[in-house]
Amino acid sequence: MHFSSNLHSGESMKKLHVTILLAAILLLPVSVFAGGSSYTCNTKYPIVMAHGMGASAEILGIVDYWWGIPDAMEDEGARVYITSVNGMDSTRNKAISFKNQFMQIKVITGAAKLNIIGHSHGTVYTRDAVSNLGISSYVASHTSIAGPHRGSAIADIIVGVVPDSMEWLVGGTLDFVYAFIFGDTSPNSLQNGYDMTRPYMINTFNPNTPNKSGIYYQSWAAKAKIGCPSVILAPTWLVLLAYEGANDGLVSVTSAKWGNFRGIEEAAWYSPGCDHLNIVGQLFGITPGFDAGEFYVDIAADLKNRGY
Repeated sequence: MHFSSNLHSGESMKKLHVTILLAAILLLPVSVFAGGSSYTCNTKYPIVMAHGMGASAEILGIVDYWWGIPDAMEDEGARVYITSVNGMDSTRNKAISFKNQFMQIKVITGAAKLNIIGHSHGTVYTRDAVSNLGISSYVASHTSIAGPHRGSAIADIIVGVVPDSMEWLVGGTLDFVYAFIFGDTSPNSLQNGYDMTRPYMINTFNPNTPNKSGIYYQSWAAKAKIGCPSVILAPTWLVLLAYEGANDGLVSVTSAKWGNFRGIEEAAWYSPGCDHLNIVGQLFGITPGFDAGEFYVDIAADLKNRGY
């Protein structure tokens, strides 16, 4: 009887220990329970994201430019900050606006440096801010997604077909639209177009905007294989095929290469490709064969592994 009682008491203690252990495990942070997965994107330096031309961080104040992407990275431990500049303006004006926000983010975070991830024109005006506006010592890395570093034939064509006598009307109309509807402050649509032309980017901007030593520059291109999932880009994709070859509907693969070129994103085999909108999760997250959130999580994880 005594032995049986001791045995029963021992079993109770074992059950108690197991219960306490399970409770302790359940109370641990999810990242520990899941093997540390929440820290996949916990980069040394915070991430600052810069949007492209013709948009803002929140398009029309309701649609997130980076569709679900910041949340995906933050879920994996990243510290992500979103900047917003005029949708249509000169590269320099956008660079000034970006610099001001960049420095505010640096103060808020207290970080010694920041990582920049830009898309489209956001890769260009951030380069201007880094090389020419004095923030290079605070930048750890510059990641370019589908950036028109050598301009775009689409800009060449648009600017070229506007007669000099009609520029004031076309530019004024676009400026009104972007100021009244999109909320831009004193936009300059025509200058934005000129700044994206191939002659300007190749002969003027790039020679005056060299990469800064000590900063890791890398880039990706997007490619529509047999057509653009975002059908509104189908016409420009065909035009660029004739002028520049493989492209994403607005930027060619050749133009997108800058620094350490990491490759071409073209979505799964069954998809028509990954276009200029898909690469940032648009339209509205409908990106067949391509997971934008996962793509940027991989970018952040790689930056972490490289010490940034």
